[in-house]
Amino acid sequence: MANADTPFGLRPVRYRNGSPWNGAATPYHKAAGTNEAWYIGDAVVKNGAGNAASVQRPGLGNFPIGTLSGAVLATAGDTNPITGVVVAFGANPDALGRIYSPALTEDIAWVVDDPNVIFEIQADGAIPAASVGLNAVLIKTHTGSTVTGRSGTELDTTSDTPAADASNQLLILRAVNRDDNDTTLAHAKVEVLINLHTEKSTGDGDGMLGVA
Repeated sequence: MANADTPFGLRPVRYRNGSPWNGAATPYHKAAGTNEAWYIGDAVVKNGAGNAASVQRPGLGNFPIGTLSGAVLATAGDTNPITGVVVAFGANPDALGRIYSPALTEDIAWVVDDPNVIFEIQADGAIPAASVGLNAVLIKTHTGSTVTGRSGTELDTTSDTPAADASNQLLILRAVNRDDNDTTLAHAKVEVLINLHTEKSTGDGDGMLGVA
């Protein structure tokens, strides 16, 4: 039976040591001038400017200048770094039922930025068994859903096929072993690590990867 084509971006599942993901996430600032909507499961990258303004949000508290890192959506494709994945947004008293962040709207996004977290993601095409252990990039062929709040980002197998390429954004670990996931067909779900992670030491003496 065909796999359901239900993209959801990146979904945290566990840590590399086998422990389940415990819900830990870090708040990041989405500036009011951001011209793209953000959805749960979107990959983001911190920007060098950080938070240049004080932010206050009921239920979350106050974030004085410099205490909250700024972020933008990560660009899909080779060489583009990722800081983490959006898993929630701070409650907006003017739109309590909204579960995504529209364009040109300031928000606090909770981001899983631990480089040791493993994520599940849907591929846009088939994932041969030989793809396990290779690198891949993100692709944005679907828009996020304003109903579910979920990202439309997928793992690219069609325009930039998985390869042994250290400059790709993801590392494919395995196909998800689940009854509703046929690993031989398109839209298979796989587990990945973020390969180009800004919070991961490069090992070359320069510390972390560069930021947007």
